[in-house]
Amino acid sequence: MARRARGAGPLRRRDGRVFDGFNEGKNTSASRGCVAIAARAWRDGTLLAAARLAAPRGIPILPINMGSLGFLTSFTLDELYPALEDTLGGRFSISERVMLYVELERGGKLIETQRVLNEAVVNKGALARMIELELSIDGDFVCRYRADGLIVASPTGSTAYSLSAGGPIVHPGVESFIITPICAHMLSDRPLVVRDSSSIRMKLCGNTESVFLTLDGQRGIPLQATDLVRISRAKELLKLIQPPRKSYFEILRNKLKWGEA
Repeated sequence: MARRARGAGPLRRRDGRVFDGFNEGKNTSASRGCVAIAARAWRDGTLLAAARLAAPRGIPILPINMGSLGFLTSFTLDELYPALEDTLGGRFSISERVMLYVELERGGKLIETQRVLNEAVVNKGALARMIELELSIDGDFVCRYRADGLIVASPTGSTAYSLSAGGPIVHPGVESFIITPICAHMLSDRPLVVRDSSSIRMKLCGNTESVFLTLDGQRGIPLQATDLVRISRAKELLKLIQPPRKSYFEILRNKLKWGEA
């Protein structure tokens, strides 16, 4: 079990090793028949790291919110022990969340594959200049963007970076991907919602200096000219344990403070 103190550094295991959701091994007998507990320390990053380990194994995650926002961590700290008792007693409901399967191709060779829960982003680095990239969906050319970047999000990720960039909130049960440009040069470049059976391809054009592929806001991979990023639906679903008496819209209402003066 990994642990993390409030406001501390990286998530660490009990033996002190850093918990790495991208590079941890996948064949551990200890993971069979378990329930993972992700306690949020200020942000959803803890859960995002755990999701990459839990989803391939089919392990449900019990998400505990120890901070203030956190759309994914729907149990409060006061609900921790009752939720644990219900979970260990088999009294819980599951929300299955779609994950993204991201492939990075360079020079005709596949150099990186990852599963992410929220989003994959092609974005510029520190320099204040736009990047150009082409978007294709199911082999059909969509357009060439001039923007600070482009986000491809799952419905779960629609309340994360995509929302900040002007994208829509999409219910987790809607089988879709959300494609949201970041500060696009053309005002007519609006977010798109497509079915999650789509195959999405992003190709860099023009100047590629200081451009990155960012995965769930936790890993940045420098991109080179003509790199191809392909995104599809992952085979695995993340299983999130949900409060039995809280609806998705109640969580949204409370987190976003809808209706408050």
